[in-house]
Amino acid sequence: MAGSLMTIAPVAATLPLLPPFGLLMLLAWRLLAPLALRRWAPALLGLFDDCLSGQPMGSAMMLWTLSFFLIDLFDQRTIFRDFKQDWLIAAVAIAFSLVAGRLLASPIGGHVDSLLLAQIAVSVLLFPFAARVVAWVDRRRIAA
Repeated sequence: MAGSLMTIAPVAATLPLLPPFGLLMLLAWRLLAPLALRRWAPALLGLFDDCLSGQPMGSAMMLWTLSFFLIDLFDQRTIFRDFKQDWLIAAVAIAFSLVAGRLLASPIGGHVDSLLLAQIAVSVLLFPFAARVVAWVDRRRIAA
């Protein structure tokens, strides 16, 4: 929820390249600490993000839940993963969520595709930071 709240911070920017921090944190929690979140968590966190972001209601709920389940499919197929594979999985989930969110929220004729690609790139490059924050919080949570 704190990741989704990052988007309401007053930031002056010429280009709308703010990544979806809520999605980044959800993916980082799912990939680094798979048992920390319940299966229903992405739906509620997506609803919270939909209420804050102004996207059509239910879009983040659906897309985040689909991303969560796709990661579950990867978990069933693989035995061991390293951080590079987690980053690749997160990149695919981020790109899927942002592209599908664009298709749901804006008209097809809208000229936002170049900005969308830049937002995907920024989001994918910020995933290691989100993973580091999640690892730090998880270490604190386990130690307490």
